[in-house]
Amino acid sequence: MKVKDAMHKGVDWVSPDTPVTELAKLMREHDIGAVPIGENDRLIGMITDRDLVCRCLATGLDPKTTTARDVMTKGMVFCLDRQELDDAARLMQTKKVRRLPVINAKKRMIGMLSLGDVYHAAPRPISKEAMQGVSGHHR
Repeated sequence: MKVKDAMHKGVDWVSPDTPVTELAKLMREHDIGAVPIGENDRLIGMITDRDLVCRCLATGLDPKTTTARDVMTKGMVFCLDRQELDDAARLMQTKKVRRLPVINAKKRMIGMLSLGDVYHAAPRPISKEAMQGVSGHHR
């Protein structure tokens, strides 16, 4: 099975200058746990609900003045739409990430692959291994 057959379609990114409060509202409104960050037609990072809590609130930053750039995870781990789902699952496991932006041949983000997508679409041995690898205790 290909990544494109399991991913969520129609994902957008936001600017790194987006306030943290707006990111939290987006996550709530769309029932998502991560938002890709883009600038100059490139993905430059990802911000998760965990980033909002651990890098903003827990450190005492003001969510009204803090932006995505201040608390995002920099760099991008992604997969390709034509990639095999088990390869993407192994990438998630190796990189310890729960979500991967999906890029097409034109280098455009066309979706998001979540650990839940892998769990529901991949054969059980692959999905179980990915779930255990990503969800395991981080040291």
